[in-house]
Amino acid sequence: MRIHWTGTALAIAMGASPLVPGAAVKEQAHTVALPAARRDSGVALEKTLSERRSVREFGAAALRLAEIAQLLWAAQGVTARGGYRTAPSAGALYPLEVYAVAARVERLAPGVYRYDPAEHRLLVVSGEDRGAELARAAYGQDWLREAPAILVLTGVERRTTRKYGQRGERYVLLEAGHAAQNALLQAVALGLGATVVGAFDDERVRTALGLEAAERPFYLIPVGRPR
Repeated sequence: MRIHWTGTALAIAMGASPLVPGAAVKEQAHTVALPAARRDSGVALEKTLSERRSVREFGAAALRLAEIAQLLWAAQGVTARGGYRTAPSAGALYPLEVYAVAARVERLAPGVYRYDPAEHRLLVVSGEDRGAELARAAYGQDWLREAPAILVLTGVERRTTRKYGQRGERYVLLEAGHAAQNALLQAVALGLGATVVGAFDDERVRTALGLEAAERPFYLIPVGRPR
């Protein structure tokens, strides 16, 4: 699927911060509606903290679409008017983007999807499963291929640095850590396993996801049912 750039007011719908007017966005031809995120599961935060462990071995069972929706919401979902999200952001500028690289997800074709927080939906980036490419980009960590889905956290640093200057680069990295931990704790609450991967070739990840040069990959987060 071809992706082209536009400078329209679709920025909010495409996940760009409403406080970044005129930002360039990727206009998508297709979207996937997501089940509404739960706000209360009855699983204590303390339980998720005590049980969080890095999981690198996954079973063959597919994830449910509702589980992917919940993970994405935990990472960057909108929680209040004004577009405020689950993870704190310096100046509420929200430089992060979240992608789901799906291999085995019920009701979701294999492919690359970009999360749209404003509408809680997926935007189709590619109809091809790029999990194997991400494994190669991660210096041959073949276990990544076992994951039914891989979340990818990226950031457009200029959304933050144009207000905070060079210091903004640090803020974006801190924010990526907040969002990643949210996703990991949500995985525990769902009975899933996940971990974060930071060892990868940036350019190969950019190629696999079709990212622009200004969008920097920070984390790969493989997720699935623990084996």
